[in-house]
Amino acid sequence: MSGPSTYNPSTGIEKWLDERLPIIRLGYDSFVDFPTPRNLNYWWTFGGILAVFLMIQIISGIVLAMHYVAHEDYAFESVQRITRDVPFGWLIQSMHANGASFFFVAVYLHMFRGLYYGSYKAPREILWILGVVIYLLMMATGFMGYVLPWGQMSYWGAMVITNLVGALPFIGEAIREWLWGGFSVGQATLNRFFSLHYLLPFVIAAVVGLHIWALHVPGNGNPVGLEARKGKDNKKDTLPFHPYYTVKDGFAIIVYLMVFAVFVFFLPTVLGHADNYIEADPLVTPAHIVPEWYYLPFYAILRAITFDIGPIDAKLGGVLAMFGAIGILFVLPWLDTSKVRSMRYRPLTRWFFIFFVVAALGLGWCGAKNPDDFVMGIEGFKFLYLGQFLTFYYFAYFIVVLPVLGIIEKPKERPASIEAAVLGTDKA
Repeated sequence: MSGPSTYNPSTGIEKWLDERLPIIRLGYDSFVDFPTPRNLNYWWTFGGILAVFLMIQIISGIVLAMHYVAHEDYAFESVQRITRDVPFGWLIQSMHANGASFFFVAVYLHMFRGLYYGSYKAPREILWILGVVIYLLMMATGFMGYVLPWGQMSYWGAMVITNLVGALPFIGEAIREWLWGGFSVGQATLNRFFSLHYLLPFVIAAVVGLHIWALHVPGNGNPVGLEARKGKDNKKDTLPFHPYYTVKDGFAIIVYLMVFAVFVFFLPTVLGHADNYIEADPLVTPAHIVPEWYYLPFYAILRAITFDIGPIDAKLGGVLAMFGAIGILFVLPWLDTSKVRSMRYRPLTRWFFIFFVVAALGLGWCGAKNPDDFVMGIEGFKFLYLGQFLTFYYFAYFIVVLPVLGIIEKPKERPASIEAAVLGTDKA
């Protein structure tokens, strides 16, 4: 942890436990007296929101698993039975289904905040990498969970995505056959996905523990990108996590849960695809197969590669680009060459970051559309072309923009310390 322990057991039981299993000391130093920069804004509350939603997903998922039947003949009906016949099943199912979307909304905002304020830079590289690992596990868990209702979009989404895995050289066919448990999506596939969907959230929880550990070693970043001073000046730059940030995080969590409740109670199906309320039929292909909204940017990147690149055919190129769009995040700490963390003091980079956010949203829009449709009715300007342009910018931002701007851009003057930034006093 960042700094010596300040916990002082006051009762005999606390002293006895502290000598044998100092779990209270760990909690106190991690979540009560943990020194936290005094200038954190509400963008830093999404970590707490994510922890709450991880618990919501795990608990609601365990309850749903008690009633779900992982069989291709009964899976769809079992979901309907949960919604209609199980006491409060409609509530648990709605919380779990909508909770996945709200989980991803929070994680995307958490990641964009990290990109803007340079939270991936030294000494927090491991913290960032563990966050990307959590994101990958979330994507795998969400995909497998989407298959379980065994609706039309569930079945055909599984068929499309697992077929893409088969495009990988050497190992692709073996992985696809293992996922299928045979030669097509079917009963064995459903069993595997149900088992993995149940297991992976606990793996996510374990990696979240490592993520929090990695956070508490260097401490929190902050909007100005400066490290808190050490020694006697540390308290000028920091505040105890409790009560200052427990109250702030608690308020943000309550507001986020209120918005979540609107969807759970009044709009329970609005975030789902209509075709997924039709039972899976291997003989009827939906007119337009699309994944859940939180995968759409990567789906657009997958479809943007329509040409062979040397020995790499278009299908394999699309798969590599899709996985590369996530994989590049692992090396981001070394691609950004600037010594300044926060984009508050990098005006040119900030504009490119805004374009990057627009590109990410645009890729999501393209992923939801038919690639041969015209953008806003403009003849000759297909969604495919827009997706290709936005895919190019997505990769160029990491490979070209951040490395080059880190060298040539002159940052703005920064405060001398976190305290100076809060008080608006001297610059250095």
